[in-house]
Amino acid sequence: MNSRKDRVSDKTKDEAMTIARGTQRPGQTKQQTKLIAQGIQKGIDQYKKQQNAKARELDRKRKKTAAEKPGHSSSGSTAEPAGIKSNKLPWVLLIISWLGFAAYLSIVADVI
Repeated sequence: MNSRKDRVSDKTKDEAMTIARGTQRPGQTKQQTKLIAQGIQKGIDQYKKQQNAKARELDRKRKKTAAEKPGHSSSGSTAEPAGIKSNKLPWVLLIISWLGFAAYLSIVADVI
């Protein structure tokens, strides 16, 4: 009997076969490609299971922190969820890259 957890979606099968065909080597048999696709499919399934477990764990933490704060209602709260922090690094890198690009353009314009 095939349980629901053991079934694989058609989308995952198609995606695995597409990846296997993309990495196919000359002289590789169809059976070998099919075996590679099955391995990729298992990897995709394992990844999805890990992501679901992480999402459940984050949801548990969020619910636990919401339960510990009795004065705050979760429906009217606009605070960031636990585990998500504001990060300025991408913005700093963006500004530095634009400044570098502007400097490059000014140097190239002086040469021409």
